[in-house]
Amino acid sequence: MSVELELKDLILDRYKSLREFAIKIDMPYSTMDTILKRGVDKANIYNIIKICKELNIDTEALGEGRIEHKQTDNQVNTIAAHKDKIDVDWTEEELEDIENFKNYVLSKRKTKE
Repeated sequence: MSVELELKDLILDRYKSLREFAIKIDMPYSTMDTILKRGVDKANIYNIIKICKELNIDTEALGEGRIEHKQTDNQVNTIAAHKDKIDVDWTEEELEDIENFKNYVLSKRKTKE
């Protein structure tokens, strides 16, 4: 899979459309579309920085054809859905509740920006 296709999938996982993402980062949709069609390596560095900053991915890795998520100092480390010192067998319903809660928290983040 090309890095452009991975990038497109990542954007569509987090946003309703490429157009919504382009608006969010203050980039013309046509520019976003061109980057995905012609290649990240041909894009203006400032546009790549905008994309990487919004998606919290490493700019240098993207330039090398990889998508790597950056860790931030203020990133919260959770153990809600993980085994940590206790053995927990999560039910399907519990896992669904955890996923729904995660999506709820992420949706609040998007509306604050």
